[in-house]
Amino acid sequence: MTGNKKFPLAKVLILVAILALPGFLYYLLQAKGENRYKPLPVFGPKTLTGTSHSRRGKQIPDTAFHHVQFPVVYNPNGQPLDLNKEKQELLVLSFFAMDEDVSAKTSAGIKNLATQFADNKRLHFVSINLNPADSAKMTSYAKEIGATPNKWDLVTADTAQTFPFARKQLFVNALQTKDGTLIFSDKLVLLDADHRIRGYYTATSEDEIRRITDEIKVLITEELRKIKAEP
Repeated sequence: MTGNKKFPLAKVLILVAILALPGFLYYLLQAKGENRYKPLPVFGPKTLTGTSHSRRGKQIPDTAFHHVQFPVVYNPNGQPLDLNKEKQELLVLSFFAMDEDVSAKTSAGIKNLATQFADNKRLHFVSINLNPADSAKMTSYAKEIGATPNKWDLVTADTAQTFPFARKQLFVNALQTKDGTLIFSDKLVLLDADHRIRGYYTATSEDEIRRITDEIKVLITEELRKIKAEP
C-alpha cells in the first residue's frame, strides 16, 4: 500500500480562494487593467424606438424599456408617498398581508437585506399591503418585523390599484379570490434608479437572498458609474 500523499499546498490555497470569493465577483470582469462589471438584465416589455446609436462602427437600434409606474400609496400615518418621484434610489419591492405565513418569511429576508444595507442611502425597501382593512395595524406590524421608516416602508393603497399594479407593472401574481383569500407572489422585485426591473428573487430562499445581495451591489456600481459619467 502506498503512504498518505500530502495534498499540494498550492492546490489547497487555490481551493480556499475559490470558496472564499463572494458571488459578487462573478459579475466582475477584468479587461485592460480596469474592472468592468457584467450589467444585470432589464426585464419587461421592450420596444424599438426607431432610432439607433453607433458602437465600434456598428449601428445599434435603440430600445425603450419598461419603466414601472406606481399608484399613490400611503404610509402607516395615512400620508401619501409618491414613489414615481424617487428616481435617485434603487427600490426593492414586495407584497404582504399580515395574517399570511409567507409574509413572515418574506419579511425575514427583507430584514436581512435592510440590515446589510442600512447605511446605503441609495437603497429603499417598500412592502405593499394587500389588505387595506389591516392598515391601522401597520405601525405595530412594522415594529414587529423590524421595518425602519424611510429605509423599509410599509405602505397601502386601494386594491383596485394594487392588484393591477402587481400584474401589469411588476408582472407578478396578486389577486383575491371570491372567498377573500389573498394569493400573491413571494418575489422581491429590484428596480434601478430609472424604475426599470432588474431582477426577481424568491424572498423565502436563503440562496436567493444571497443572490439579490450580490446583484444590489452590482446595480449600485452601475448607478455610481452612470453618475460619474454625467457631465
